[in-house]
Amino acid sequence: MMMELKKIKHNIATATTILLTCGAVNSAVAQQDTIRYVGKTLSNVDYHHGQLSPAVGVHATQIMRASREHPETADGFGWTYNHQPMMAYWNNTFYLHYLSDPSGEHIPPGQTFYMTSKDGVTWTKPKVIFPIYHIPDGFKKEGVEGVSKNLDAVMHQRMGFYVSSDNRLLSLGYYGVALDKKDDPNDGKGLGRVVREIYKDGSFGPIYFIRYNKNANSLATVFPFYKKSKDKKFIKACDELLSKPLMMQQWVEESDRDDPLIPLKKEYKAFSYYHLPNGNVIGLWKHALTSMSKDDGKTWEYNPMRAPGFVNSNAKIWGQKTSDNRYATVYNPSEYRWPLAISTSDDGLNYTDLLLVHGEISPMRYGGNYKSAGPQYVRGILEGNGTPPDGKLWVSYSVNKEDIWVASVPVPVTSEVKEDANDVFNDLPNGEELKLWNTYDLSWASAKIEKKTDGKKWLTLRDKDAFDYARVERVLPFAQKMEATFTVMPEQNDKGLLQVEFLNKQGLPSIRLVFDSDGVLKAKNGARYGGVTKYEAGNEYTITVKLDVTSRSYTVQVNGSRESNKIFYAPVDGISRIMFRTGEQRYTPNADTEPDTPDFVDLPDTGVLIPEAVFNIKSLVTRRL
Repeated sequence: MMMELKKIKHNIATATTILLTCGAVNSAVAQQDTIRYVGKTLSNVDYHHGQLSPAVGVHATQIMRASREHPETADGFGWTYNHQPMMAYWNNTFYLHYLSDPSGEHIPPGQTFYMTSKDGVTWTKPKVIFPIYHIPDGFKKEGVEGVSKNLDAVMHQRMGFYVSSDNRLLSLGYYGVALDKKDDPNDGKGLGRVVREIYKDGSFGPIYFIRYNKNANSLATVFPFYKKSKDKKFIKACDELLSKPLMMQQWVEESDRDDPLIPLKKEYKAFSYYHLPNGNVIGLWKHALTSMSKDDGKTWEYNPMRAPGFVNSNAKIWGQKTSDNRYATVYNPSEYRWPLAISTSDDGLNYTDLLLVHGEISPMRYGGNYKSAGPQYVRGILEGNGTPPDGKLWVSYSVNKEDIWVASVPVPVTSEVKEDANDVFNDLPNGEELKLWNTYDLSWASAKIEKKTDGKKWLTLRDKDAFDYARVERVLPFAQKMEATFTVMPEQNDKGLLQVEFLNKQGLPSIRLVFDSDGVLKAKNGARYGGVTKYEAGNEYTITVKLDVTSRSYTVQVNGSRESNKIFYAPVDGISRIMFRTGEQRYTPNADTEPDTPDFVDLPDTGVLIPEAVFNIKSLVTRRL
């Protein structure tokens, strides 16, 4: 407990120092070009979605669900600390790797897993790309108590991939040393950075060290130095990487503190960057620190300062140019690691909006050292590391430092649609059925277009996840009076549930209808539910809701039956979204949930598989009245 208190005090002192430093330099660089948030929207941490309007058409996909009990469905090892994913797009393929430990951060052994996808939705099973590495007994870190004994390294990498000028894909990782669970593997006192080539056929080249830490210079390392390779083109690609200051800046935390390759040697963490049209580089670090370089990262115009208007704590912030020649930053706009949001800019300097990318926090199933709640440590595809042909912005991140996710954000990024919904899924072009839908699609609770035995397409929500749910929503033109008609075919009436909610722009619900597990379609009336009609498995139910925000009233009609009159269970200013969800809304963790609880243990029955419930949505048609 004393070590934990020291860690907390140290973090508070560090954050305070950063903020004071930022304040001191802010006036000095007031005339400098720097990024800033000039919008008015702020995130409300009392809601997992922050009360932010969603960016239209975001598809969030869980590509690796940790499972200690069913490792064959996860990584093959059953490891439950999974974090810090990185992405690239090369050879018409998405590449992703992430670091992993058996249960908690900085708790060895560690290794790095690798996954690929052709479409960003269906991914291969994780493979080990950087394996467990044993640290020689007797290894010491200057200024740190303890000596290694039967100890393995942990992975800690701030850079994932590099595509060389002759189109070779390098993957990189870092073997750090944590002598105990509070020791930092990114203190510049680890073993060093490793590299291996990924070939077009999916195979890997040998592993080499590309940069040693001083601590490891005299060691007989398992992997040779890259100059020992017999592949001259591989050596050339590594040399090219080492010659680029912006690439090296990503290594700052893990490299020796006096490494001559690192341009800005101060301990600013988790570097990302993008170029402006005039060639200037905008740099971003944790805490939304920023600076500008006019010489491709060789020097920086001023010490990194807090970007004015940006709210961000100690999780990563990602910035990039988008396919419409605008710019975006993706980050957690709070002092917590939720929600995950996107802000956009016309000029790469002035950011004007704040929209939702991922607003769900599933329960943290497994305990572990330094596990934080929420979608976090976001990373996109770095300049030069490929451009997906769909023009979307793609990002990767972890949730709860447990599960690995990717999300695609359509470009141009917008929160508005101009036309009412007329989504009959079977009538829409293949691949475009969910173009205007936001999806929350899990390994064990999927949300996908499926073709049924009769050849017709439905939006199908499946759920066998005891801890989470599938969710989809459709952004609509703002309306105070509306008619909405949707058709649902449940495949059972004795398990699972489907909630349908009408939401305002901030995600606050006013109407909730529920296909409940007792075979009754219900409507929420204040704290209670009232029955609307019974439902049977395999039957279609066409439901029409006519609503009026001004009178807080609505009617429900099922399969042409007589309308029943209802009252909103909560007032809203208007309706901007309709949402379908296969579980109850969550409200924890919240702003008062204790972080990094040392005695947190696994939740009960983490390996349980519940009977799958399936709900098919045929169509959604809306009309403003």
